[in-house]
Amino acid sequence: MNFKYFILGVYICFFSSCKQETHLSKIEGKRIEINDTLSSNQAIEDYIKPYREHVEKDLDSVLAYSVDTYTKNNGDLNTAIGNFMADAVFELSNPIFKSRTGKDIDMVLLNHGGIRSIISKGDITTRTAYEIMPFDNIVVVAELKGTYVLDLVSYLQNARRAHPISKLNIKLGSNFELIEATINKEPIDVNRTYYVATNDFLMNGGDRMTFLKKRDSLYVLDYKIRNLLIDYFKKVDTINPVIDDRFIQIK
Repeated sequence: MNFKYFILGVYICFFSSCKQETHLSKIEGKRIEINDTLSSNQAIEDYIKPYREHVEKDLDSVLAYSVDTYTKNNGDLNTAIGNFMADAVFELSNPIFKSRTGKDIDMVLLNHGGIRSIISKGDITTRTAYEIMPFDNIVVVAELKGTYVLDLVSYLQNARRAHPISKLNIKLGSNFELIEATINKEPIDVNRTYYVATNDFLMNGGDRMTFLKKRDSLYVLDYKIRNLLIDYFKKVDTINPVIDDRFIQIK
């Protein structure tokens, strides 16, 4: 049965009080590939051309300079690009959080999979920020008891993946046993409350980070991480992040 005639039949029966039952026996379809062989509508092309040119010009505007090429695959437990992103989130989010609450962000946690592109050596543009972070994730701050921060550390210990962190330092042994975990160079206190900046995807349990759901309070900064990166690029002019000792294994 041709699908369009089936739909037409349902329409006629419904509006004509047709009492005969109609049963779907088969749906047929075919794939229509969208490629350069499809002819364009010149009127539509002419209409959107100035808007496209405006967007392209904005995306290609130079914001900063990268002294090297950075990728999330260069590093075992921490990467230069991940360190850059976590540090940028702390630097630009903390003043906002403090102005609203009078408190400081204690640490930052992002996710390795959220880094969607590299930063190439040379000019950094607005397009770079969109490529690294194409999603509309925003910065949120969770109020977590020290017990759940230790769950966070345990997650990172077992994941053995370079999830970006800032202000948190983790040292593992040769068998990945936990040797030390500190926030701002102080041991994690189970009786303390910590303010953890992250993104809304992780806050909702993304990447199985369910410990973030055990928060006492949540502060939504309404600051897209992509926009934060753009602001950071404008602020610093040149970036030169490195792999450091914030998350390491002693072998």
